[in-house]
Amino acid sequence: MKKYLAALIVFLSLSAVAAAQDVNTLIQKVKQKLDLVKDYEASGKMKTNVTFLKVPIADIKLYYKKPDKIKFKTSKGMSFIPKGAVSINLNNILSNGKYTAIDAGTDKIGNTVVKVVKLLPEDDNSDVVLSTLYIDETNLLVRRTKTTTRENGTYELELTYGRYSAYALPDKIIFSFNTKDYKLPKGVTFDFDDGTAPKPVDREKSKKGRAEIIFSSYKINAGIPDAAFN
Repeated sequence: MKKYLAALIVFLSLSAVAAAQDVNTLIQKVKQKLDLVKDYEASGKMKTNVTFLKVPIADIKLYYKKPDKIKFKTSKGMSFIPKGAVSINLNNILSNGKYTAIDAGTDKIGNTVVKVVKLLPEDDNSDVVLSTLYIDETNLLVRRTKTTTRENGTYELELTYGRYSAYALPDKIIFSFNTKDYKLPKGVTFDFDDGTAPKPVDREKSKKGRAEIIFSSYKINAGIPDAAFN
C-alpha cells in the first residue's frame, strides 16, 4: 500500500508539472503571435454604460508601442477604463514573464472551447493580484480576461476578432467593471442621470459598468514616435 501511495504521489506530481509546462508553452505561442505587432494606432468608437452617469458615445484612439507604451485618447476627454487595466493590451501582461501560470481546465465561450490559465504575479507589490486568460488554443487568441487589482477591484475584457486576428488584435472589446470598487478620476464633469451627484447608497446599488469599443481600423507596424505617448 505504501508503495502504491508513493507511486500515486509521484504520478500526480509529474502530471502537475506536465500541465504547468503545457500552459507555459501555450502562453509562449500566444506571445509569439502578439510579438508580430511592434506598434499600432487604432481608431474606433466607445459606448459607455454606467447607470448613474450620462456618458456620450466617443471617438477613440489607442496607441501601442513595444515593449509597454500605451495611450488611450477619447474625444470626450476621459474614459472609464482604469489606468491599471493593462490587459487591454495583452502584451503588457505577458511581456515580462514574471508570473506563475496555473492550468485551470477548460471553459466555453460561445461555441469555442477555451483553455483557462491563471497568472499569479511574482511581484508582491504588483497592483495586479490575479489575471485569468481564456485562450482559444486553435487560433492562439485570448477571448476573455479577468483581472483582479488592488486599486480598482475586478474587471473583465471580452475580445472579438475578425479582420486583424492574424495579429491578435480585436475588432471589438467589451470592458466590464465594478463601479463600487472603481475610483472615479478627479475632475469628472459628466452629468448624472438626475442632474445631481449620486448618494452613496445609489452608488452601492449601481455595481456594474460596461464600455464597448468597436475598432474601425488599425495602422500596424507603421512606426509611432515616443512623443505620441506624452
